[in-house]
Amino acid sequence: MYQNYLFDLYGTLVDIHTDEQDQKLWEKMAFLYGYYGAMYEPQELRKEYERLCKKEAQEITNVSVPEIDIIKVFRQMYEQKGVQVSLDTIVLTGQMFRITSMEYVKLYDGVIELLEGLKAKGKKVYLVSNAQRIFTYHEMKYLDILKYFDGITYSSDVAVAKPDVKIYEEVLEKYNLKKEESIMIGNDPTADVLGSKAAGLDSLYIHSNISPELTEEVQATYLVMDGDVTKVMPLILK
Repeated sequence: MYQNYLFDLYGTLVDIHTDEQDQKLWEKMAFLYGYYGAMYEPQELRKEYERLCKKEAQEITNVSVPEIDIIKVFRQMYEQKGVQVSLDTIVLTGQMFRITSMEYVKLYDGVIELLEGLKAKGKKVYLVSNAQRIFTYHEMKYLDILKYFDGITYSSDVAVAKPDVKIYEEVLEKYNLKKEESIMIGNDPTADVLGSKAAGLDSLYIHSNISPELTEEVQATYLVMDGDVTKVMPLILK
């Protein structure tokens, strides 16, 4: 029987829609940078953001799926205009970027019941998310789900993202988890299923509204193909 439940976040527990291609996002971000003296045209800012994200990723060479810390990008975009700002301002800049690009963020139906049910059974609950801490920590706080997790690993903190096996190994080692007592639950057949399988874990795949399009059979231990979170607990508490 499983004792440790590792969850993906977006598309598994949390439904979200963002649009970083929206021209209004870059117009508002250019205004914000301009408030602090870093003058950009919206399109210039967007190109610089994309260039710096790519550059930061290329500098992480010891993993197959690198994950940058986005704070470094927002800082460099100030510095390239000769502007020095505090860390608090950089974090605020990143959070405005996220909020402005976001249409909505909400829990899927049944998520609270699932998490509370696992905790009521004395199970350990962990998060393994391809995510930026400056965005995701506060979104989890807003959704009031931080309290359910015994441990949280954001890819931005460890410079590696799923499906790279290193992020799973990091979690298993950090929390001293036994593989045979642990299961990964997620909505991505590669990042969550194949990645955790490479680390020696069982998995449950839930096909949600923002799951990647399936092109082949999902190699998960358990399947929930209609996105119904209420079907998860009966499968993984056998």
